[in-house]
Amino acid sequence: MKNMDYYIRSEQTVYQHIISNRKVILKELLEMKHQDYRAVVIFATGSSSNAAFAAELYMSEKLQIPVYVEEPSVSANYMLHLNKDTLYIAISQGGHSYSTIHLVEEIERSGGTVFTLTSDLESPIAEKATNVISMGMDKEEMPYVTLGYSATILVLNLLALEMAQLQGKVQATDYETDLSEMQTIARELPQVIEEAASWVDAHTAELMEAKRIFFIGYGAAYGVAREGETKVTETIRITAFGKELEEYMHGPYIGLAPEDYIIFIEPQGLLENRADKLKDFLAGHVEKVRTIYAGGGKKQTSDLELNLQVNELLTPLFMTIPVHLLSFKISQEKNVNLEISAFPEFDEITKSKI
Repeated sequence: MKNMDYYIRSEQTVYQHIISNRKVILKELLEMKHQDYRAVVIFATGSSSNAAFAAELYMSEKLQIPVYVEEPSVSANYMLHLNKDTLYIAISQGGHSYSTIHLVEEIERSGGTVFTLTSDLESPIAEKATNVISMGMDKEEMPYVTLGYSATILVLNLLALEMAQLQGKVQATDYETDLSEMQTIARELPQVIEEAASWVDAHTAELMEAKRIFFIGYGAAYGVAREGETKVTETIRITAFGKELEEYMHGPYIGLAPEDYIIFIEPQGLLENRADKLKDFLAGHVEKVRTIYAGGGKKQTSDLELNLQVNELLTPLFMTIPVHLLSFKISQEKNVNLEISAFPEFDEITKSKI
């Protein structure tokens, strides 16, 4: 089975393919006659939800409308109030999520339109959905997705950029600037991976000792922090949390323990000074506070700089790489077999995956 490291190192090729073929991948949605949407609602769980949170702010900026990320189960069972002026998107990378499949069925049964994004065009969700969008990559064999998470962000970003161009919401020069930044990110991914891998190697010993890891991010980097919680929990199998900056400052900080391991996901954007103040506070109470910077210029001895100066809302396209590499490396050091389910009876009992 191909492992997480293989898929992380495949991101450049997949990114370049998606960017080059974006108009074909998104053709069905872009050809819809009803383009004047007033809002976008994305339904997703797990890493797909994390990816949606990482893309929602860029999407909102380009489309100039609200973008919301919702839980499929809550929406299908309690809040299925459809609006013809809303674009609905359902994401299931592997195509087997029960709650997302159920949500798609309920929307279509109610006469609504939803576009379903998946990497497996032969999966249960692809078979049941009317409007299916390929993620522009093959099905990921590894159960703990990395490449699929990143590809989802890129597809959602490109969807927003292409729609905004069709609606006249972005000028030609702005369109080309954003596209160029995405291409730059794709081109620089091998260097990002090497920098991140070196950082993880240098911090392996202390990460092996971590009992609880907090990822803190803001803006689009909140989605990266959430993904940190998901992947560390899935692979290293210790307690992990992904918190938005202000959310962490309004309550969770009170539960600090000196041995906590805290990683800031820093896109160097609008709230950087706010994050610095929190770090100043934490330095008096926690020994291991580390920062992953999108760009450079602020590095401390234990921090990582990825040296990419791009729109902060595009930084999730590469800032999750250190998080994914960390999860894989430490799980291997701890001899966690990621090919074997921790609880093989779970899906049999809960039917969480179809």
